[in-house]
Order: sequence, then structure tokens, then C-alpha cells
Amino acid sequence: MGEKVGIWSQILDIPLKQYYVDVNGINTRVFEAGEGEPLIFVHGTGGHLEAYARNFKGLSKDFRVIAYDMVGHGYSDKPDRPYTIDYLSDHLVGLVKALGLKTFSLSGESLGGWVVAWTAAHHPDLVDKLILNTPGNITNKPEVMKQVKESTIKAVIEATLENVRTRLEWLFYDKSFVTDELVNIRYQIYTQPEFKKAVYHIVCLQDWEVRKDYAWDPKWCGKIQCPTLLLWTDHDPTGTIDEALILKEWIPDSQLHVIKDAGHWPQWEKPEEFNEVHRKFLKEGSL
Repeated sequence: MGEKVGIWSQILDIPLKQYYVDVNGINTRVFEAGEGEPLIFVHGTGGHLEAYARNFKGLSKDFRVIAYDMVGHGYSDKPDRPYTIDYLSDHLVGLVKALGLKTFSLSGESLGGWVVAWTAAHHPDLVDKLILNTPGNITNKPEVMKQVKESTIKAVIEATLENVRTRLEWLFYDKSFVTDELVNIRYQIYTQPEFKKAVYHIVCLQDWEVRKDYAWDPKWCGKIQCPTLLLWTDHDPTGTIDEALILKEWIPDSQLHVIKDAGHWPQWEKPEEFNEVHRKFLKEGSL
């Protein structure tokens, strides 16, 4: 069973900064800790930067760790337009420019994995190393798209603690990790008045007519030039290890590591292994 993890206890004794930065007119929330080579974490659909609360302490000893709320998510601004992959990627590139970063490494989970892969393919001069953490539904399965869309909309439009908990529990293999604190944080985010419109823009990529222009494809995946790690789990509800093997063929010289007994948030369920895999890959370029 998962231990009862408190977010504040994970970051209590590290010099952590929370701030907002203007990214081309988008007020963007950022967490940062540590010094050294920049490592940027990017969360998933309907998520927020607290998804990486269990990773700051371990990784900020070696890296300048940055997590942020994607445009339309968390406490960043929520413009009234679809949040497509190119738009989310442009926001990420705008953020790193606003922070004055010349190069950096990226680790994205779920939708965040899609965004960072797209960014690495289209801005190869910027990305040092790339980690795709359970990037999710590489083969565009309709049932997964339907589940993500419906559960996310329900958690926002019919916002109750129970609906938010159900949405979060879908991400975890060990559902006892879904604490009241984590549910309450996401409930507070989802009950922002502007979120009721933003949620439809967030899930636009679960509609094939929008998704088809950005779907995982060897044509653009093959443009990724930096060392790439595919970080999978054996209980990811969005995609099997078979899909990881497909992506491994598409991305040149990519490596695969599978974390056992974890779902869609290995950074939370298995933080020690997650952190160590990141540290070794980012420092050595291989596992």
C-alpha cells in the first residue's frame, strides 16, 4: 500500500521558489529548486506542477529543477482557444526564453511527454536530453481518448471531491497514494471559474479531427536528435509496453526503462527509482 504522502513534507527542507513569469502575455506559474543544468518537468492533461512534488528534493541536489503549469492548466492563464500540441510547445519555448535558458533537458509525463517530444523534434538546438514519461496512447486508441475526455470534463463541470478523486485514481496503480490533500489541491484548481471553459480546450486533443495533425508519427519523431529515454510502467492505463517499443523504433537511438508496480504517475508512486533513472540518464546519457 502507498504511504500517505504529504506534498509539503516532500519539499519542506529545500530552498524552493514559487513565482510567476510572463510568457508572451501568459501569466505562468513556476516552481524551481537547485542549481546546475536545467531540468524542466511538464505535467499531463488537466494536471499541474504539484505532480512533481516528490522529485524536487532528490533531483535538485544535481540539477536546476523547474516545473510549471502549462498554459490553460493549474494556476497559469487560460486563454479562450484550443490547447493544441504546437501551442503548448510554443508556450514551453517561450517560458525557457523568458527564463534566459539557452539549452535544457526535458521530462514530460502523459500529455507533457507529447509536448516535450514535439519540442525536441521542432527545436533540436534547444534540448540536451529528453525523457518521455508514460507519454500515453501512442496508437490513438479511441477508448483511451474517450476515457480521458469524459473523466476530465466530469471532474471539472461536475466538480466534487469524489469526481476529482476518481479522475486521480485512474492515474495510479496503488490508489492509496491519492490522498485527501492531493484531491483538495486539484479540486481547488478545477473550481476556478475560468476552468469550466478551459477544460474543453484542454481535452481538444482527444478528438481525432484535432489530434490527427499532431498524432505520434515517425515523420516528426525521427527528427528528434538528442539522447532520449522512454520511461514506461507495467500498469499504465493509457498505453502498453508494446507501444513503447513502437516509439523506440521511431525515435533514433532511444532507450527504454520500465518501472514496475506503477501506473501513469511513476514520479509519485516510485520516486526513488524515477529520480535515480533521471539522474543517471541526464548525467551519463545512458542507463
